[in-house]
Formats: sequence, C-alpha cells, structure tokens
Amino acid sequence: METPNEAIRLDKWLWAARFFKTRSMASQAINGGKVHVNGGRAKAARNVLVGDQLRITIGSMEFNITVVALAKFRRPAQEARLLYTESEESIKARQEQQELRRMANAGYAGPAKKPSKRDRRKIKLFTRKDEQE
Repeated sequence: METPNEAIRLDKWLWAARFFKTRSMASQAINGGKVHVNGGRAKAARNVLVGDQLRITIGSMEFNITVVALAKFRRPAQEARLLYTESEESIKARQEQQELRRMANAGYAGPAKKPSKRDRRKIKLFTRKDEQE
C-alpha cells in the first residue's frame, strides 16, 4: 500500500481493488461512463486520492465507495477489500436488488430435457419462417 499523499491511475486502482479482472476492462468501464469520481465522470488516467468517492456500476450492481488506501499491485481479495469502504446504503441497496432478482428467477424452471433432432428441426423451421416471407 502507498502513502496517503501519492496518487494512482483510476483504472489501475480499480484493477488492484478487484472490481475488474483486467486494467483494460476497467478502462472500458470508465470510458463507458460506468465509473464516477466525486460525482463526475472520469477518465482512465485520472489520479485517485485517498478520500475520493467512487460510484461504480457493474452490470446491475452499483457500488458507492470511499477510497481508504492506494495500491499499485493486485493483491488477494482480503487485502483488496482494505483499499475501500462501502457505504451502508450501497450495501443495503445491492442486497435488496439481489433479493429481487432471486425472487424474479424463483418461478423459472428450465426445460426438462434437451430437444431431440426432430424438435431442433421444428425450431429451425419456425425461426426461419420469418426469413422466407
């Protein structure tokens, strides 16, 4: 971990804090507007300082965190969690969202078996019917 007065690139910090698997994925998310620093959009090369507020959107999950420490290198997940603190509202909102998704998927039952060769032919005929007209 670095001293508090140093700064690290945003994409590198997100990678080290294990929000994204690679730095390029972190850069794509930042450039796509999925990461906000102190309430505004940021660029991948922006420096992160201790105390910065980040809002990170990954899929349907949103993290509101405060940077507590800086790290240049990717470390184990337990050490990465020490780099930030997540707000209570953020944790609660993510848990509610997860519960809603779980309840929405509770009624779903997958198919009982794989389609047979005859079934696949019928599916192809049905889906290609629109192309032929």
